[in-house]
Amino acid sequence: MHIDLLTDAEAATLQSQIAASTSILLCCHQNADGDAIGSCLGWAEYLRQVGKDPVVIVPDMYPDFLQWLPNTEKVVRCDKHKESVEMMMKTADLVFCLDFNTYSRTGEDMARMLEASPASKILIDHHPNPDIETVLTISYPEMSSTCELVFRLIWQLGGFEMMTKKAAVPIYCGMMTDTGGFTFNSTRPEIYFIISQLLTKRIDKDKIYRNVYNNYSEWRMRLMGYVLLEKMRVMPEYHAAYYLLTRDDLKRFHFTKGDAEGLVNMPLQIKGTKLSISLREDTDKENLVWVSLRSVDQFSCTEVAQQFFNGGGHLNASGGRLYCSMAEAEEIVKKAIMHFEKELK
Repeated sequence: MHIDLLTDAEAATLQSQIAASTSILLCCHQNADGDAIGSCLGWAEYLRQVGKDPVVIVPDMYPDFLQWLPNTEKVVRCDKHKESVEMMMKTADLVFCLDFNTYSRTGEDMARMLEASPASKILIDHHPNPDIETVLTISYPEMSSTCELVFRLIWQLGGFEMMTKKAAVPIYCGMMTDTGGFTFNSTRPEIYFIISQLLTKRIDKDKIYRNVYNNYSEWRMRLMGYVLLEKMRVMPEYHAAYYLLTRDDLKRFHFTKGDAEGLVNMPLQIKGTKLSISLREDTDKENLVWVSLRSVDQFSCTEVAQQFFNGGGHLNASGGRLYCSMAEAEEIVKKAIMHFEKELK
């Protein structure tokens, strides 16, 4: 099965950039998810196999249900080590930007450091409309995940035979999480060829699933019940649903990063629902509301996120933010749903 991504010239550029660099950094977006962490860890392990010593840098804390992944103990958090990260950015030869298409997605501090870094940059991503200046942009929005891109690159560069389990596990994990356990954006046969190849590296895909999806705290489970019983608002006439989580709600359920992961998908289990929107107040900043959107079939979350929530993303999974009170945010959600009434019906 043909799974190569790059032209011969692009592959040569990628290899020559890696070969010429002694200081290599791998970066991902703020609030890193399985695909962001998985693609960084998988690509870093490949680079080690070809004799490099890369450093993975993340903007901030990521969920503990991803902290079992191999080599996560080597990950450097920018928010905890600003001075050393800034120095690394200034002295790096090469920076890989994985799973983000614009600097702002890495947060204020890291975005500033990345933009100022004199290093050559290579982007590997599946979000549309990349706007980072690079020596090589590997952008395929139609792909399931950045981890799928990483696998394809390793395959094309002849690295599959030497791929270790430490690379295969995070790559599989990122593909799994970015497709909701292969339940959306995952109908292309190449995806299952890649899975079959990863299984030859003796990964336990069932255990990976349990580590991610069956690893929540008691309070996360109680939060889920609370959202479904008391917070979810269903608008059957628009085939849409939404819910709000205030700072008080989060405090009540001892919220930690990752506890809201996947909740926005649940209203889509209601028959006929095409759009689900989650609003969550930031735990620290006033008048900052985080927005997550999920949809089914051809209804575009991206358009809703771009028009109403200062965001973007994929056809069926997008995000954004609002700088207002929760009451004002709820009015914007209702307005957005009514604006897309025709498409939703």
